Amino acid sequence: MSTPLTNRKINLLQATSINMIDMVGIGPFVVMPFVVSQFDNGLFIWAWIFGAVTAFMDGMIWSELGAKYPLAGGTYNFHRIAFGEKGGRLMSFLFVWQTSIQAPLVVASASIGFAQYLSYFGDLSFIQEKMVSGGLVILVFFLLYRKIETIGKISVVMGTIVILTIIWIIVSGMMNQQQPIRFLPSGSDSFFTFAFWAIVGQASGKTVYAYLGYYNVCHLGGEIMKPEKNIPRSIFISIMGIAILYLLMNISVMGVIPWQSVNANDKYLVSSFMEQLYGHNAAALVTVLILCIAFSSLFAVVLGYSRIPYAAAIDGNFFKPFAKLHPTKKFPYVSLIVLCSLGFVFSLLFRLSEVISAILAMRIVVQFMAQGVGVVLLRKKFGSTGLPYKMWLYPIPVILSLLIWAFLLYQNEFAFYGAAIALIGAGVFFFTKMLK
Repeated sequence: MSTPLTNRKINLLQATSINMIDMVGIGPFVVMPFVVSQFDNGLFIWAWIFGAVTAFMDGMIWSELGAKYPLAGGTYNFHRIAFGEKGGRLMSFLFVWQTSIQAPLVVASASIGFAQYLSYFGDLSFIQEKMVSGGLVILVFFLLYRKIETIGKISVVMGTIVILTIIWIIVSGMMNQQQPIRFLPSGSDSFFTFAFWAIVGQASGKTVYAYLGYYNVCHLGGEIMKPEKNIPRSIFISIMGIAILYLLMNISVMGVIPWQSVNANDKYLVSSFMEQLYGHNAAALVTVLILCIAFSSLFAVVLGYSRIPYAAAIDGNFFKPFAKLHPTKKFPYVSLIVLCSLGFVFSLLFRLSEVISAILAMRIVVQFMAQGVGVVLLRKKFGSTGLPYKMWLYPIPVILSLLIWAFLLYQNEFAFYGAAIALIGAGVFFFTKMLK
């Protein structure tokens, strides 16, 4: 017998920590060299600014929805309510459908990135890398197989490691700047050219990936204390805090290492940066800390996503076993087992660059753009009275968010595959409906 998950034990500090450790996984460290190498004029910082603006616009949508509907599953419930009885069932099913594929890919990206960064300490064979990535998923599974209040405390510790590590990197770089970072175009360069924005779009596909996770608290809506206040606050604190840290980290690292020398395939740029400043021992320490950050992010990702199939199952829109809660620890253990099992398999099958692009392509239409439309539908149905949080300057953030996501989808090499998966999901939905 399943019961709704409304065990509100996570406070603002813990919620913000969960968001931030989800955002700052291995992402900013492994995508930094790719982003820098795309700009032959040194204006790479604008890809990170673009990513922050994207997160902020989208964060207002998440905040309005999350504060009003603080339920386990996040987007699943937002779609279910916003698109009405018929449309809501289809859209929420499509979200769970793509999540069942996309969430294990997110797990795989973190574990693969971890294994690649570990190679700083010595070359790993293909088999050894896969053993590390797969073993990491198993370890996270065992850590999450416990009560939510214990997890909240673990998240604060992990969040502290994340912040302190990035601050160390920033301070080290700022104290040893060797060349300036370009913020404005010069000569024949201009902001107002198609070529510049094409490069920004291509690079921002990776920087946006590094920002993803500011909404993780919405997936845990049924477990957040005072959700009408803490969900929006945790989202905006996370976005603003991480955006500042990312910008300063890029300025610090690339103020020491010439951007012209950076190759897209550099595996551990930050470790090389620290080795150049303080030697091998410091580089080894920062590598260990980055690996801790990657592990922390994987922890937060699995925690949030494990609530989505559970939310769909208790609503009768997914397989019934996913609705089960652990009899004593009160968490959706079936969902956790399946998500980690698929993540384990995907970590053995795919490469990191492919996984990152595929993740964003799958989520843009069914999740991010659909939520923007959902906010508009809900405002038309119920108005804005009674909303615990009202986004600023509505509907401008929604319009800007939709335009940005459309731009990023156009630039994504896996856009076709994301659309194909959504169409297959729609076919499965209507086929299962006919069988009932």
